[in-house]
Amino acid sequence: MRCVFVQFRCTPGKTYEAAEAIYDREVVSELYSTSGEYDLIAKVYIPEDQDVGHFLSEKLFDVPHISRTLTTMTFKAF
Repeated sequence: MRCVFVQFRCTPGKTYEAAEAIYDREVVSELYSTSGEYDLIAKVYIPEDQDVGHFLSEKLFDVPHISRTLTTMTFKAF
């Protein structure tokens, strides 16, 4: 499994709705609200045999009230 972090910018006033929709898909292992440019951050484990872009597009990026995302790939745990 590959670990990636995905940050979500939500439509103003819709962060809780977006968070509930993301969590209901049972794709993320952890989901947090954050301060700063993005409203939410999720930790996602992607199977090795899956393309990261396709996986995220199919599973998360069509969630209502998401206006922008930022995906951070990880390489090595310390």
